[in-house]
Amino acid sequence: MSLTAENLRASNVAGQREIEGRWSELLRPHHLAATVTLCLGVALFAFNEFFVSTALPTAVEEFGGAALLSWALTLYLVFAIVGGAVAANQKARFGARNTLIAAALVFGTGTVIATAATGMPQVLAGRVLQGLGEGVIAAVCYALIPELFPPRLVPKIFGAEAIVWATAAFAGPLISGLLTEYWSWRAAFFVNVPAAAIFLVLVGAIVRRPGQGGKKTTGSVPLLRLTAFGIGVLLISVSNTAGNGYAMAALLATALAIFINTIRVDRRSRNSILPSGAFSINRPLGAGLWVVLLMPLAQASGSVYLVYALQHLWGFGPTAAGSSSALMAISWSATAILVASLRSRGLRVQLICAGPLLLCLGLVGLTLTVGTGDYRLVFMSQIAIGMGFGISWGTLSQLLMDASPTEERDKTSALLPTLQSAGYAIGAAVFGVTANALGFDEGASDSVLCAALLGVFALGCAIAAASLFFGARTLRLLRDGVPQ
Repeated sequence: MSLTAENLRASNVAGQREIEGRWSELLRPHHLAATVTLCLGVALFAFNEFFVSTALPTAVEEFGGAALLSWALTLYLVFAIVGGAVAANQKARFGARNTLIAAALVFGTGTVIATAATGMPQVLAGRVLQGLGEGVIAAVCYALIPELFPPRLVPKIFGAEAIVWATAAFAGPLISGLLTEYWSWRAAFFVNVPAAAIFLVLVGAIVRRPGQGGKKTTGSVPLLRLTAFGIGVLLISVSNTAGNGYAMAALLATALAIFINTIRVDRRSRNSILPSGAFSINRPLGAGLWVVLLMPLAQASGSVYLVYALQHLWGFGPTAAGSSSALMAISWSATAILVASLRSRGLRVQLICAGPLLLCLGLVGLTLTVGTGDYRLVFMSQIAIGMGFGISWGTLSQLLMDASPTEERDKTSALLPTLQSAGYAIGAAVFGVTANALGFDEGASDSVLCAALLGVFALGCAIAAASLFFGARTLRLLRDGVPQ
């Protein structure tokens, strides 16, 4: 059943009188195992990202092959997105339990291969399996949220997952750095093995076996469309390595053409990857998915270039510069907790548009920082950006799940983390093209560097403004009762 205009108008009243979920309920025996399982699934994704990004340079120093460093990140990202894209199909065919167990085993195998590697080719092979496994795990864990928890507790689960992400952003690089410096880079990889083992035990304990309710589908895996999506993401990821701006632009244009054609083919398929109405600006679900894509895409401008700017324009050290990212993550987490604690669901829904607005204001602040030279604006801007995601991300995710027809809810839920990763990947490439076209280079003067960063952050503002438009449109379409 989809969310109608009547549902939305009634939510203000219902939100005041319904029994609201409490944070303590997540820790009660009935929900504790499910809470730990889903949070651990997110933690595998989040901590591994920070662990590996910190330890990989040391592995490269040991093996040589620095040119392959970017491929360790690229291949992981490509296969994580592909895994997320196929997750709903596999969950429907084999059940969530079997899909998660298989994905965790793939992830664990990749981790062991990378940990025991004797050269960069083995590390790359391990990263491919890690990405594929984690992409499926993250997507299926999202899809399980409305199955394992009543609607009143869903905001609390998103708040708990925000805490996991903030903890990973803050503690991940620190723990990985200590393990790498005082023990070995292999230890930073291997930490994921016991975590995956615990996850497997929890999945076996709480996730239903296939056949315990629910109807499975026998649809085949859409290999051609998955391959096309993978090639598109790969072209985006490698565009930053192109020798000039024209080559980068050509790769991005080719990727865009592949995505548009693949989405068109998918819409006509009986065994579609995407939910019906995905990316249609005339449907609530489609407009909402644009917000999910565009917000991380816009934020990628800061995640890619802000630390570099702090170090090269204002002389910050690596730790001090990196603290700006931790500040954003903490702000995201704290705001998500506050929003999840609001009693009125209607109020949470209305606050969705405040998210893109705060993101836009934060990116305006980063633009002014470069323009005025006042680095103090950076920290206020990062707080605003974190608040933007915290105030809207969980509610928007739940709204899109509720807005989907029941038979397509798994597709929508699994698409959310996948689309977020795709947004960051596309953003990194788009802003790379922009910065390089404006003269960004290691040897560039401060004036050229400022001009390039002004262009990057200004473009980020424009993309954030577009996400605000789609956020407002999503709510308007829902109020007008437009079908999904």
